[in-house]
Amino acid sequence: MLVLSRKEGEKLVIGDNIVLTVNRIAGNRVAIGIEAPREVSIKRGELKPQEKAIPKASSSAAASMLETEIAVASQLDR
Repeated sequence: MLVLSRKEGEKLVIGDNIVLTVNRIAGNRVAIGIEAPREVSIKRGELKPQEKAIPKASSSAAASMLETEIAVASQLDR
């Protein structure tokens, strides 16, 4: 897992077309903005159905990183 520190207003770029922006930090809550093409599915970690073991060759690095960031954000949202 890649763990990065960002300040409010700073961005993370995933691949060529996904941008995560830290919009607001308040206590232990972080609001994240996501800019991505419409065909990219974005779900909170707790809403995504649990999948069985996925072969690493079948998942792209960008999708994996995005899922990780969303899972982290949903944990901070609690």
